[in-house]
Amino acid sequence: MRQAGEHLYVSALTPAIRWLRTSRPGHVALLAGLVAAWLLLYRINESLWEVVLFGWLGLAPEERLSETLRFFLYDSIKIALLLSGIIFLVTVLRSYLSVERTRSLLAGRREGIGNVLAGLLGVVTPFCSCSAVPAFIGFLAAGIPLGVTLSFLIASPMVNEVAIGLLFSLFGWRITLIYIGSGLLIAILAGWVLGRLRLERWVEPFVYETKLHGQAVESSLGLSFGQRLQMGAEEVASILQQIWPYLLIGIGVGALIHGWVPTNFFATYAGRSNPFGVLLAVGIGIPLYSNAAGVMPMVQALYEKGLPIGTVLAFMMSVVALSLPELILLRRVLKPPLLAAFFSVTGLGIVLIGYIFNSILP
Repeated sequence: MRQAGEHLYVSALTPAIRWLRTSRPGHVALLAGLVAAWLLLYRINESLWEVVLFGWLGLAPEERLSETLRFFLYDSIKIALLLSGIIFLVTVLRSYLSVERTRSLLAGRREGIGNVLAGLLGVVTPFCSCSAVPAFIGFLAAGIPLGVTLSFLIASPMVNEVAIGLLFSLFGWRITLIYIGSGLLIAILAGWVLGRLRLERWVEPFVYETKLHGQAVESSLGLSFGQRLQMGAEEVASILQQIWPYLLIGIGVGALIHGWVPTNFFATYAGRSNPFGVLLAVGIGIPLYSNAAGVMPMVQALYEKGLPIGTVLAFMMSVVALSLPELILLRRVLKPPLLAAFFSVTGLGIVLIGYIFNSILP
């Protein structure tokens, strides 16, 4: 059923995709039109729903139900627009940097410098929890040290381009830079610590027995600009098709928090006055499987309710970097002691970041 839905979704874009591939002069015109339409929709989104709900339907703005509906409808369109723009742009840009090329850049790097480089590359390369196992196997089989591989494994889902784009659009540069810096710090230090512990014996033996024959194929080389634009359009369709249930659930939870949960609720149970607030947020975030797009509306609602920024960031990082599905996948290549060490070191880093930023930021 899902494959059929994805096929229909992509088929709807077939005429535009075909034009992108064949019409070189049409690239600029089409992109300009798409950007103009995107900017128009983004600009009128909030006022449109206020007119529909409070004007045409006659709902009272001060009622909780009205505010909940406004938040859900407004955020659904806003997040969808932001995701479409971010995914399209990033897909086109990173078509010039494949996973194979990333692996070749990391091969032969020593720990320390390798951890830093792995963390930075993890931000800009295509990676998600579903590709954790093949990426892990490929990196170790290419001779990349375990600690360096783990830095990449942590950074890629935690500090991803979608989260960066959404955070910037919702909170501005200050919080976005805090998120990027703290996420990279966790990935670099956690990978370095795990590498220093010499835990290679806790990797499943078949991983090191895997051999890479010949040179990796650079599938992105030789593509025309039109083909790269086509990749962007197809990636938008594919990702939105896959994540829309999580997106709507996340926005729905955020809308309920925004409209119905009293402001002092979170201040009481997870605010600065509660010394266990960050631990509570991380404990809730780990089993709450979602992605950056799905968790962002909840993050926005929690922040608006007065939750400290460190606690909010810790919650977000625990959701996207320590999800249970990813840990289950990683169990295929990591023995329990190494999996527990990976989980513990990363979780400890997230908790420390939460407490540090709560103590230094108002």
